[in-house]
Amino acid sequence: MTTTTHHLTGSVLMAGTLAVLLATSGLQADSLEEIQQRGEIRIAVANERPYGYLNAGGKALGAGPEIAQRILEDLDIEQIEWVETEFKNLIPGLEEGKFDMAAAEMAILPERCKRVLFSDPNTSYGEGLLVLASNPNRIRAYEDFVERPDMIRVALQAGTVQEDMFKSLGVDPSRIVTVERPEDAIDAIVRGRADAFAATGMTVAAMEKMSPQVEAEFNFADPVIDGREVRYFGGFAFPLDAEDLRDAVNEELMDEKNNGDWQQTLTQYGFLRKDVLYSYRFSAEQLCNGAG
Repeated sequence: MTTTTHHLTGSVLMAGTLAVLLATSGLQADSLEEIQQRGEIRIAVANERPYGYLNAGGKALGAGPEIAQRILEDLDIEQIEWVETEFKNLIPGLEEGKFDMAAAEMAILPERCKRVLFSDPNTSYGEGLLVLASNPNRIRAYEDFVERPDMIRVALQAGTVQEDMFKSLGVDPSRIVTVERPEDAIDAIVRGRADAFAATGMTVAAMEKMSPQVEAEFNFADPVIDGREVRYFGGFAFPLDAEDLRDAVNEELMDEKNNGDWQQTLTQYGFLRKDVLYSYRFSAEQLCNGAG
């Protein structure tokens, strides 16, 4: 009991110290009122179709940005400064105050909830596999990278949940090729540095359209971790001390899902009926506590 007390006391002191450091360094998140007063918000995307990306003209597209824009209009926030960054930099960027919100449909996971706040789910999605056209290596499951003796290699985007998944599956690190952007994975497959790219099904479907030299594996077998089919629930992300902004977005998101064009937007970007229905299944709080 004494040890537990010391740990709790130490945690409280560390939390207090962190709060003081944030306050003195000016890293507190802007409040909803402050953002409304200046009339502009900074939102990050990870250039990942169909979740959130900027086109050649700098216009923000994807399920996250389009729904975020409608929500923010309802909150009387007229201007959005879109910030394009790598996926692995989304959470650090929120922690460091580089932007006020992320609209990348980041999966809501317990370990991420320790670092950022999440809205309730805006989308849900499963896994997929991008391979060389005609799939000459006959790769149809993530487990193939564990079980097959021919040392096929998989490309993974840095900072994504697939990194943790492949560790859980026991894939040898020598079979993993890390890339910064999805587009880099296509180059790795075409040049023979990797035999496939593991990502969400929606990402893979969008990437298939980028090059005739790659394709989504149609007979992909969904991975099962701890006896459960893998499925993610994506939401908007905010700094830990931006509760008022997150709560306001949550309220508008609920209206959007009940009364707005939310479902039509998801369908437009390729989400399936199953993806839409599953997004109602859990709240962010439940997902942060390990549901899903």
